[in-house]
Amino acid sequence: MNLERWPIFSLLDEDFTGTIKMVCVFGSNGNEAIVVDHDDDVYAIGSNSCCCLGFGYQTSTLSPRKVEALCKKDIQTFAYGSGPHVLCITGSGDLYSWGHNGYSQLGNGGTHQGLTPAPVTSLGNKKMVQIACGSHHSLARTEEGEVFAWGYNSCGQIGSGTTNNQVNPRKVGGVLNGLKIVDIACGQTSSMALSSRVTSTRGATTVTAS
Repeated sequence: MNLERWPIFSLLDEDFTGTIKMVCVFGSNGNEAIVVDHDDDVYAIGSNSCCCLGFGYQTSTLSPRKVEALCKKDIQTFAYGSGPHVLCITGSGDLYSWGHNGYSQLGNGGTHQGLTPAPVTSLGNKKMVQIACGSHHSLARTEEGEVFAWGYNSCGQIGSGTTNNQVNPRKVGGVLNGLKIVDIACGQTSSMALSSRVTSTRGATTVTAS
């Protein structure tokens, strides 16, 4: 993996960087990073603003430190906002969140900062397959094609019909009712969803983005 474009990795030993299989670099200057190695262990490095590295404390580090709460969980993907707050999905479809939470963007029912990664339990047994973060809000898509949103809602980015912040994940209804969503994305204060249309013609099934 080519890590040369990110200065945060320049001081790391090649024996460590050679084990990395996944990287998430974030922060205003790319000064924070979370990595997953081939042993399925998760490490973080950087300035650790708002405890976004998930150690349980806010001390910065120039050497990789293990994020125990995420190790051996088969992490599939990360997403992050500008707080920063961070989300990830495990191999079993569980959603974890941590970091800045001033607008309830962690989906844990409150506004307390997330010191370590914690599961978003209000989603129940829903299996998540995709996540996205705006500046201070979050989206998640289930394997059934449902979309859940939570966090800052000053511009209606949660899709709840109000501008009240959403403290727990809420299923987005309205025009999305009855649609299977196949992709989601966030702008700073906006949310987008791509649906599929399934039609059948002589036994053939066609999926069309709409």
